[in-house]
Amino acid sequence: MFESRSGVFLIAGLGFFGLSFLVMAVLPWAIYYKEPEQTVEQLAARGIIPEFVDLAERYPEQFKQYFGAPTYATYVEALRLGHQVYVAEACWHCHSQFIRPVSNEDLRWGPVSHALEYQNELQRPVLFGTRRVGPDLSREAGRRSNDWHVAHFWQPTSVVPSSVMPPYRWFFDGQGYPNKRGLAVITYVQFLGSWLKEYPYFHGEGPLGPLPAPTPADAPIARGATSGETDSVDAPIVGAATAGVLP
Repeated sequence: MFESRSGVFLIAGLGFFGLSFLVMAVLPWAIYYKEPEQTVEQLAARGIIPEFVDLAERYPEQFKQYFGAPTYATYVEALRLGHQVYVAEACWHCHSQFIRPVSNEDLRWGPVSHALEYQNELQRPVLFGTRRVGPDLSREAGRRSNDWHVAHFWQPTSVVPSSVMPPYRWFFDGQGYPNKRGLAVITYVQFLGSWLKEYPYFHGEGPLGPLPAPTPADAPIARGATSGETDSVDAPIVGAATAGVLP
């Protein structure tokens, strides 16, 4: 059997399968298995995104009811819940979170993804996605306004006429305002890519710059706010939702 053409193909197939498993599974695990996984608290320590504060300012009654004030603690809560909603609603079936270094994907979606981005709690399960019915969302932070996302979840075709995404009316209360799940999933989507130095100018359409150095022994503050605007991790962040705020 092994001297025949089919036998050679069988041995070659099994050999290449074993080699690919070694290179693509065993080797990465051996390199990264000791790397600590970042928690949501550590991710949020980079600073509260302005879009989270903007939600509190645009929907004050709803935000106060569900989260209280836009603090570090409530930001962590919103990110964790938003991630859970994103996974539960199977958003990853139609949206990827992985930009490949092929086919000029960086021109369409932003900087190519790198391994370090996926070593955190919000990538369990891994949200590479299965296909792209909709756009990649790994660089969605700050790209569109909160109002756009509210309209998109309420009626996708109102902002994207060709969209095949269904309405998510259960993200809203009886009066049409975002409920807790709606506020959380918008916060999560607006968070995606905010850790990059290019945020929010993923295509070079504005000034670039690294994230500000964390203030020593201070609580995380809203990006664009000064350290004097908050005294503790649970102090409300005021005035950070300014258009054009850089990280």
